Amino acid sequence: MTQEMWTAVDNYIVETLGLEKSLYREVQAACDAAGLPPIQVSASQGKLLEIFVRMTRAQSVLEIGTLGGYSTVWMANGLPPGGRVVTLEIDVKHAEVAAANFARAGLSDRIDLRIGPALETLPVVEREGAGPFDLIFIDADKANIPSYFEWALKLSRFGSVIIVDNVVREGAVIERDSTDVSVQGVRRLNEMLPTIEGIESTVVQTVGGKGYDGFTIVFVRRQ
Repeated sequence: MTQEMWTAVDNYIVETLGLEKSLYREVQAACDAAGLPPIQVSASQGKLLEIFVRMTRAQSVLEIGTLGGYSTVWMANGLPPGGRVVTLEIDVKHAEVAAANFARAGLSDRIDLRIGPALETLPVVEREGAGPFDLIFIDADKANIPSYFEWALKLSRFGSVIIVDNVVREGAVIERDSTDVSVQGVRRLNEMLPTIEGIESTVVQTVGGKGYDGFTIVFVRRQ
């Protein structure tokens, strides 16, 4: 199987299921026009995140890593009335693009965009009592994934779901001696997970228009 095939199948799924409505195309176009890196989730993955929001009946979502807000819009659209997403972004330019996309989608009232390094913003979120969150999506720099995950646990509750993106790294995750800080960040997370009481976790490998990668999915069962 090749990347060309994975992309073709992804395109077929998106077209056949009608996943990428005009709103999401507009959000993506705005990200492209601003020169943002094309590292956001795909349309089918965005729909998966929306379904997770609906399945968990989430009222509150925390996203670490906004980029242009593409995944944020998908999750916000899965929320019930009164629900909200708190999303954290370090880059001011990215945050400006995201804020415009939230307004474009008519979702500004249910999205709380925070600008700054997540490891500085997360303690503020905790002090404000914004948690616990029903669903937490981590899609930021991979070197800091273990620290982001520790914060996700602090801001979770019984029944919360934590999803971490880009954890297979085209298979590089198996390279113990890799010098890639992203690979090592994911490996540290994987080594942590079995030592944490009160959670259930797995990794699902994915292929598609975004290449070969995967998600870590964690269910919090501690009280």
